[in-house]
Amino acid sequence: MRDFKKRTESLIAEIEKVIVGKREAIELVIIGFLCRGHILIEDLPGLGKTMLARALARAVDCNFRRIQFTPDLLPADVTGTSIYEKGHGKFTFRPGPIFANLLLADEINRATPKSQSALLESMEEFQVTVDGITHELPKPFFVIATENPIEYEGTYALPEAQLDRFLMKVRIGYPTPEQEVTILQRQVLVHPIEKVRPVLAVPEVLAMQQALREVHIDPSLQHYVVDVVNQSRAHEAVALGASPRGSLAMMRCSQGVAFLDGRDYVIPDDVKRVTQSALSHRLTIKPDHRMRGMTPQRVIEQILQSVTVPV
Repeated sequence: MRDFKKRTESLIAEIEKVIVGKREAIELVIIGFLCRGHILIEDLPGLGKTMLARALARAVDCNFRRIQFTPDLLPADVTGTSIYEKGHGKFTFRPGPIFANLLLADEINRATPKSQSALLESMEEFQVTVDGITHELPKPFFVIATENPIEYEGTYALPEAQLDRFLMKVRIGYPTPEQEVTILQRQVLVHPIEKVRPVLAVPEVLAMQQALREVHIDPSLQHYVVDVVNQSRAHEAVALGASPRGSLAMMRCSQGVAFLDGRDYVIPDDVKRVTQSALSHRLTIKPDHRMRGMTPQRVIEQILQSVTVPV
């Protein structure tokens, strides 16, 4: 575990060359990567969503592709398509940009729901089916999707089925004045993204992903996770609570927190730390409660206060 902790610290240090003062967001993204999940980063324009994904791609020596989602994007532009080759008299599959280790789906909610849905099979089953033929995606396969808040013009709300496939939703937030000055100073001569160097290779990533799954989580903590998720379904303000996939996300992410901390066991604080990120995008608030200012974040706060923490 100590060796893995050193590697994750090196990875975080490389990303922090570009992303200033946002260690929490960086760690959550890395946890998602090592948990074999996918991350949705939602925040205002210009706060470093895309840059965080690019920095991670540079720090990990793997195949990186980026898709800029726009209203005219077609599903075939994501997955690839079959092209008829006259000389050979047959169709040949041309892989799309989704065939990568790390895929950046930039501004995903600017594309139509039909194009967004092109990611569903790949995110859940790590494969793509085109013209009835299934193609395996490379390992590891990790999607970082960025989106602007739906209040912005030209955006489409992601359907619940797609939101549920993201392990966590992460927010970055504005930097402090001191952090913003640091950002300016680092970009006087050259962009800091150019200084990021690879510190992890694909075999190391695969080994870390396997080691993370071996982190012990006590049955009492598993019951705690299920109790929290069940309360999200029973809360009076919630129209649609978290699915069992939410329980799995909480368990896996809490293992990730322990892994980054160099421990081979999960503690209750690990579960609490990831609950907001793992569940907030999975809850749908009833319209009347939403008009009164209720949010998924407030619901989760209330649930964490009401559910007994195992000793």
